Amino acid sequence: MTTTLQKDYKERIVPALEKQFNYKTVMMVPKLKKIVINQGLGEATQDKKVIETALNELTAITGQKAVATLSRKDISNFKVRKKMPIGVMVTLRRERMYEFLERLVRVALPRIRDFKGINSKLDGRGNYTLGITEQIIFPEINIDNVPKLQGMNITFVTTANTDEEGFALLKKFGLPFKHDK
Repeated sequence: MTTTLQKDYKERIVPALEKQFNYKTVMMVPKLKKIVINQGLGEATQDKKVIETALNELTAITGQKAVATLSRKDISNFKVRKKMPIGVMVTLRRERMYEFLERLVRVALPRIRDFKGINSKLDGRGNYTLGITEQIIFPEINIDNVPKLQGMNITFVTTANTDEEGFALLKKFGLPFKHDK
């Protein structure tokens, strides 16, 4: 089962990138490897229900079971003990990754109030992290059942070697960047 974005990648994006960067083979064209959605929940040290709520919300948003991330060491100033749950994350690949990307670009991002586009700063290796301040932009979340607004980081991991290639790939996927390079 291929999604429309997956089909679009094979039929439209690959030939366009191949032409733009003069790749010798199709295998040189950058791909989207995975999307990692991460929520850091510092207040989980006081309230255990925060993790449970975040797990349910992230699972609803992505369609894949979220897992709790555990602390690696003790930090007494933050009341954190080793192996204490302090966040939740999901790694999406293949069909689920494309489905999530399509929902993000077509449904969730346009729901942000006063939306003017996302920053176009990549990490130097062709990967991009998008910070979202509220989880309620996703239609899967019922606003009435949200105890507290939580932000999240969405990281797009690509096989691109440079920021320019990664930017071109994500732009073709429809991510609404503020300023074109």
